[in-house]
Amino acid sequence: MLNLRSFQQKSPQQRFLFILGLVMFAFYMVLGVGLIVWKDFPVDIERTYRILLGVLLIVYAAIRFSRILKQKEQD
Repeated sequence: MLNLRSFQQKSPQQRFLFILGLVMFAFYMVLGVGLIVWKDFPVDIERTYRILLGVLLIVYAAIRFSRILKQKEQD
């Protein structure tokens, strides 16, 4: 899936954007899981809406990750 040889052949700009995409995927995933798990969330949001927002962020992270993989396969 992640071929190190094709990663080395990319231009520095493509590598930077790929790594930035992975970082943003991780950010959205951690934020979504954090919203669901964190009991004493500093912002006053009902638990139902926090879970809904967390699931939405996790789904968005999965979509971003699938787009990164699809883009990598095309290169």
